[in-house]
Amino acid sequence: MAPAAAPEEHPTMGVQMFSAGVSACLADIITFPLDTAKVRLQIQGESPTSSGIKYKGVLGTITTLAKTEGPAKLYSGLPAGIQRQISSASLRIGLYETAQEYFAAETDKPPSLGNKILAGLMTGSVAVFVGQPTEVVKVRMQAQSHLHGLKPRYTGTYNAYRIIATKESLSTLWKGTSPNLLRSVIINCTELVTYDLVKDFFVGNKILADDVPCHLLSALIAGFSATLMSSPADVVKTRFINSPPGQYLSVPSCAMSMLTKEGPTAFFKGFMPSFLRLASWNVIMFVCFEQLKRELTKSRQTVDCTT
Repeated sequence: MAPAAAPEEHPTMGVQMFSAGVSACLADIITFPLDTAKVRLQIQGESPTSSGIKYKGVLGTITTLAKTEGPAKLYSGLPAGIQRQISSASLRIGLYETAQEYFAAETDKPPSLGNKILAGLMTGSVAVFVGQPTEVVKVRMQAQSHLHGLKPRYTGTYNAYRIIATKESLSTLWKGTSPNLLRSVIINCTELVTYDLVKDFFVGNKILADDVPCHLLSALIAGFSATLMSSPADVVKTRFINSPPGQYLSVPSCAMSMLTKEGPTAFFKGFMPSFLRLASWNVIMFVCFEQLKRELTKSRQTVDCTT
């Protein structure tokens, strides 16, 4: 008689954090031009003298940027983007399952919807405070243009960290924390909870197996939901982070200025690149995350069995 297969081991917290960080970095590298297009569309209309270029649509923005400022501009701020994923995605995604199990520990039942939401709130909040400086630098690098004689504010990622900290203040590296906290909490809860619920629905009702097609479809649905819910906070965050000192007195004044000068639709500027970016980012990240943590757990299980 063949020996019974060993039960699949639950991924450790370390495996989940490592898998989340690696998968998020890969997703960022592939989808970064969409993120740059989103930022340019979001700040359009903020300053009439910004560059004189009008961006139209996702493809139009990417094409215009590549033609006027060079293809490399689409990846301006990528080092800060990678730093952001290492410092924040590994926490908000890698710790999510551990956090929901912690909240459900006293019930001796599977994590409830409330446990999942609390876990998303907690890990999303922690990730923002840790990763906010990388977000500030990423947005500033993506937003700056050298057209029409405009001198770039920063020559590179590390130059941006230094100039922001010395010429503005160290606290400026945490500028926009409140709108980014709101955005991140909304995205984290909507994205992770929706992904969990949709995947559980497909698997539980035997519509799809717990494999790549299920992960892909769940990630797409989660990406759309997260984009729709987070767009207003995302646009305000981008505007406030990119603004020079004194342009906006506070986050609410930034939001009010957008509303009065540009109307309610301003809060959904860049929605399509936001969705395309977040949906494609989710697909790449979740599919890689699920496969990587599964393979790492199997490898660990094999090593344990042989020893």
